[in-house]
Amino acid sequence: MLDFAEIRARAARRKGGDAVLTSLLGPVPDNGATARLTDDRILSIMAERIFAAGFVWRVIEQKWPGFEEAFLGFEPKRLLFQPDDFWHDLVSDSRIVRNPQKIRSVKENAAFVENVSKEHGGFGRFLAEWPADDQIGLTAYLAKHGSRLGGNTGQYFLRWIGWDTFIISADMGAALRDAGVEIAENPSSKRDLARIQWQLNLWKEETGLPYAHLSRILAMSIGANNPPEALRQYMGE
Repeated sequence: MLDFAEIRARAARRKGGDAVLTSLLGPVPDNGATARLTDDRILSIMAERIFAAGFVWRVIEQKWPGFEEAFLGFEPKRLLFQPDDFWHDLVSDSRIVRNPQKIRSVKENAAFVENVSKEHGGFGRFLAEWPADDQIGLTAYLAKHGSRLGGNTGQYFLRWIGWDTFIISADMGAALRDAGVEIAENPSSKRDLARIQWQLNLWKEETGLPYAHLSRILAMSIGANNPPEALRQYMGE
């Protein structure tokens, strides 16, 4: 197994030095802080990542104020009280991206967020209490009980709300295989995901880095060597 220090050194060389690499890692996530997020903000971020999946992210960001208006501030209780006509009319609402399946997912996820919130005293508290070393279990829960939250969408949702998340991108997967982790080219099986979690847990214990930083270092250590400026723009910085 390749030592993580070697992976980091390779990423640093590609980006122009360790100082530049460090500047691209982003802040240290705080899982406990998600407990302070209200259910409407949880649902809003959840919906944003779903609508952004397979779409130009910047377009979604620019239209998001219209989404907030159209979906009544993403208040779960308020949305669940709306009649069928409300949801039917959204399909022709120019304030949003008019994708019927994704619009329906907002209604389904409003129920998901509301149910979890009732059980745990807030959806954010539920996330804050989930073990940090079991991201794979959490994303599986989101995929099973939520709507359109499988694959990378669930991972991006967790990262966007500030939960310490690794993103299994093509580059991260390639870096893991290069390091000696035996996973498929498109790792999605329970076995592959368990191996990824296990290895990331080891590296976190070894380095003290959060999962989000480990993930970014891995992704920047291999594949297309995008310039730092492009990566900062991608990260919204």
